[in-house]
Amino acid sequence: MTSPLVVQTVADLDDALAPFDAARGPGGGPARPRRAVVMTMGALHEGHLTLVRRAREVVGASGQVVVTDFVNPLQFGPGEDFDRYPRDVDGDVRLLTPEGVDVVFAPSLEEMYPDGDALVRVSAGQLGTILEGAARPGHFDGMLTVVLKLLHLVRPDVAVFGEKDAQQLLLVRRMVRDLDVRTEIVGVPIVREPDGLARSSRNAYLTDDERARALSLSAALRASAAAAAAGGTPTEVVTAAAGVLNDAEGVVVDYLALVDPVTVEDLTLAGSDASGPALLLVAARVGSTRLIDNTTVRLA
Repeated sequence: MTSPLVVQTVADLDDALAPFDAARGPGGGPARPRRAVVMTMGALHEGHLTLVRRAREVVGASGQVVVTDFVNPLQFGPGEDFDRYPRDVDGDVRLLTPEGVDVVFAPSLEEMYPDGDALVRVSAGQLGTILEGAARPGHFDGMLTVVLKLLHLVRPDVAVFGEKDAQQLLLVRRMVRDLDVRTEIVGVPIVREPDGLARSSRNAYLTDDERARALSLSAALRASAAAAAAGGTPTEVVTAAAGVLNDAEGVVVDYLALVDPVTVEDLTLAGSDASGPALLLVAARVGSTRLIDNTTVRLA
């Protein structure tokens, strides 16, 4: 079992990627080995490892898998948990070793932003101001900025993201399309604990009591899916989820919305005319921990 090569500077990353680039040569085509990247902020768990395994599936045994491990300050707002966000690169590497990862890029803050805060950033536009963006102003601008930087640095054919951060995935796909970035974006379904809680690095902040209360998020999503399957209107689907959350003690909802999975249009405004796939998103605080979750439903 070979540990991945861990690099901390852009120069060392270039050196680590160069042999693979040279071996696969110029041009494209289906036989050309491909490189995949999985971008993380560390504190890895089974959800991240699922992304890594999907990355390996996509590029095959002859491909190269790169994992980035960087806590990006640009996507944290005032009063958020940047300083206490868990950091354990050595532990992350131990988890990645059995997964056949080739390179781990774990840069310092100074390496990624040598001049301090980036003056020029990617704008998420109107899509970055609603739902998660409304609750965390500037978050998506910071996320897209670091994602674009890492795409430039790693030069992947494929980038793999989890579907738990649904709005993030939509914005990354939109950025790649709008800015002509030649990277395929692959989404991977949410990984859940046996009791239904979506896996997240922030789950480590929950006490036992808070964790039990947090199960109301996935329970609300199941209630919404049942309402949709029974032919409910968008409003009835949201109401079913809201009922579960309202009955949950110690759970403070930031938002609960049923939206078009492409445009993020609020489907409750369309009334009973809305049909087809829809995305129900929820964000809530349990104690001091903010959690997000989502599910896809189909409206009749």
